[in-house]
Amino acid sequence: QVQLVESGGGLVQPGGSLRLSCAASGFTFSLYPMSWHRQAPGKERELVARIMSNYADSVKGRFTISRDNANNTVYLQMNNLAPDDTAVYYCRVFYGGMDYWGRGTLVTVSS
Repeated sequence: QVQLVESGGGLVQPGGSLRLSCAASGFTFSLYPMSWHRQAPGKERELVARIMSNYADSVKGRFTISRDNANNTVYLQMNNLAPDDTAVYYCRVFYGGMDYWGRGTLVTVSS
């Protein structure tokens, strides 16, 4: 059973940093590309970053995605956060012909 559990969200001031984590289980983690997405209030869910692939233009140079295959975890390091980054952040894997999502972690950027 595939499970994705995000953590690390919270309230941060503009210009601050957070590191999100996504703990994965139920599949051979190292073999599958992982990605982070976000959904802001009133907006559609959007791709933020994908391992060894692309970043959304709005986060390039500020966010970094990485993975730890030994611990089945994918990270999203977020620097220089802005109010527009406020959203629920989700990790995702496409496995066995299906999309799997975590429940998300809320990031609020506000002074």
